[in-house]
Amino acid sequence: MDGNGRWAKKQNFKDRIFGHQNGTKAVREVIEASREIGVEYLTLYAFSTENWSRPKREVNALMELLVKSLKDEREQLIRNGIRLNSIGDISSLPGNCQKELEKVKELTSLNNKLVVTLALSYSSRWEITETIKSIARDAADGRLDPAAIDEAFINQRLHTGGIPDPELLIRTSGEQRISNYLLWQIAYTELYFTDTLWPDFHREEYYKALFDYQQRERRFGKTSEQLNT
Repeated sequence: MDGNGRWAKKQNFKDRIFGHQNGTKAVREVIEASREIGVEYLTLYAFSTENWSRPKREVNALMELLVKSLKDEREQLIRNGIRLNSIGDISSLPGNCQKELEKVKELTSLNNKLVVTLALSYSSRWEITETIKSIARDAADGRLDPAAIDEAFINQRLHTGGIPDPELLIRTSGEQRISNYLLWQIAYTELYFTDTLWPDFHREEYYKALFDYQQRERRFGKTSEQLNT
């Protein structure tokens, strides 16, 4: 979800926080649209491990915005059958963020209409590194036979274990890079880049991305002829 700061600048606001605040409206629209059209899993890259290096004032404001958004959206998530999930180094978040996040996750744990996963203090290299450490500890302690390690095993040990690999990755704001996001999981994911800044990424922009995806042929290494037989 990229472009909040540039959006604020375009609106002649010197404070980037204004862009982040307006970005929450796009989050709400995309979640609502996903539920309405039957998307089962939606993952939002909300805060990367690299984002901790931003100015302290901006980071603090983002953490406050996270807590506020969780409180504001809690009842809506429960009412609409949406389950909240998270991936990333959650322990690095401020205590009040952790507390509110866990509270909403618990309250929505039985919902089954849509799983919304927030990637918070997340980076894919961090995730893969932590997963390798965990697997190595189990092997060293004799709890794991290295011969049992395959792709399916690694999939389950990643933070996204139990969540299908993404079918479509959308990046807003005109940037055309992955930015350390779900590197293992997007091996065969379709990529969609748009110049639209995140606060302007409303329902119609989301539908455009999904329509573009529907026109593609996903071959997974096979030929078109193989898929059509």
